[in-house]
Amino acid sequence: NGSGKSTLISLLVGRREAAGGALQVLGDAPGVSVRARVAVVFQEPSLDPAMTVGETMRLQARLFGLSRDEARVAIESLLDRVALRDRERAATATLSGGMKRRLELARALVTRPELILLDEPTLALDPDSRLALWDHLLEANAAGATLLLATNDVYEAERYCHRVALMDKGTVVAEGSPADLKRELRHDAVRIEWREEPSHLVAALEAQPGVGHVRLAGRTTHVTVDQASPFLTRIFQQWGDAIAGVHIEPSTLEDVYFQFVGHGITDDAGSTT
Repeated sequence: NGSGKSTLISLLVGRREAAGGALQVLGDAPGVSVRARVAVVFQEPSLDPAMTVGETMRLQARLFGLSRDEARVAIESLLDRVALRDRERAATATLSGGMKRRLELARALVTRPELILLDEPTLALDPDSRLALWDHLLEANAAGATLLLATNDVYEAERYCHRVALMDKGTVVAEGSPADLKRELRHDAVRIEWREEPSHLVAALEAQPGVGHVRLAGRTTHVTVDQASPFLTRIFQQWGDAIAGVHIEPSTLEDVYFQFVGHGITDDAGSTT
């Protein structure tokens, strides 16, 4: 949070002007001609609660210059695809959170954009709604639209994105495919839950053979290692009585985040930062 993701989206869509440097979108500077080729799904809901689903779609089509016949065909097709055709006469205020997100996506797609900017589109959605939304996003991507996603969810980025840029304080600190970004990492990630706060053990853990990075969050240490088995054998020999639990998993894009950004997603109290 606060790295500059939403600001970047605003710059790309032309809502803000850059303080310096150069910016191009689809090969041109942000402006009216580019805006007609770009769609946006904002972080916060942006639907008019007094409008119906159909009115929302028709207004978008009219704003972007679609003819009546073009709009009708596109709207019918999109509402079918996002399973909202039967709610066309319903006010947007009556829709569930997942339905509203699907409507916002359908509204974005009605003009057949070349680029879709998505600012945390799955925020606060339940798992079923999140999967349904991604099905529609991937379908749009397969049809030729480029998706640019701003997200705090590293697992979402790892699962769906072909290319990832990690940002910290407005600066891109790493960029590449998830596989490329993980290639230089240690192989395993080990989470150790301690019976007491273990800050005094961090230096000793970092000094262990084969250890990459050690992160502390409350009473849990997250350690990337070449091989978990010999590492844990040594750890249990030295501090076995102090360990409450252990979890081993392959290194993920989250581990890349900690390597390049250098600080945790959660503070010692466990709250989001």
